[in-house]
Amino acid sequence: MHRAGAPPTETSTRMTEIWFIRHGETDWNVARRMQGWQDIDLNDTGRAQAGLLAARLARDAATTPFDALYSSDLARARDTAQAVSEQLALRLRIEPGVRERSFGVLEGIDLEKIDALQPEAAAAWKSRDPQRPLAGGESLGQFRNRVISAVEDVANRHHGERVLLFTHGGVLDIVWRHASGLPLEAPREVELRNVGINRVVVAADGWRIAGWGDVAHTEAEVAARDDASVLGR
Repeated sequence: MHRAGAPPTETSTRMTEIWFIRHGETDWNVARRMQGWQDIDLNDTGRAQAGLLAARLARDAATTPFDALYSSDLARARDTAQAVSEQLALRLRIEPGVRERSFGVLEGIDLEKIDALQPEAAAAWKSRDPQRPLAGGESLGQFRNRVISAVEDVANRHHGERVLLFTHGGVLDIVWRHASGLPLEAPREVELRNVGINRVVVAADGWRIAGWGDVAHTEAEVAARDDASVLGR
């Protein structure tokens, strides 16, 4: 990836560095309800997380500016992105292709209740079979193809640039697997944290993970609150 002060090369101008960021917390995250395409707003914690993230990205941009900012069209991602857009004075562009997977009849149900309420759909979801239909929603294979196509479209618009892309946990799962070579059915060991920063270089010869799960901006705030509590402030 080309950086300011260095002469561009043919390789650097054909790569795109994308910072994938999951939306801030929602009440359904806390309740462990399947969100999917349900348009759930950020809760108070999520809005605070978005503010901390915006301040963090402003510090990063002071060294090397971002060239573009994209978001899923769902409110929880869009509102997280909006806080950053305002901080960086960078236009927010909507990319519906990076919205969460459609979970069909499972949406709105608590995770611990899906087996009892929707046993066939729950079994399809848990199987991680790319071709197995999910009632009312997307198969895992359909979802994977949508995400990869959307990300590569964004990358092709921004060769040699650095892009912010606000999205969802399911999308990040696909991105990690595609970049690391992890099969869809294999267990994933990395976390998909709210407002975590996940850096991926997208190039014609493949995707490469440059950094994953950076939540230093939220952990610093928690540490500061803990220190204040200990000191009685």
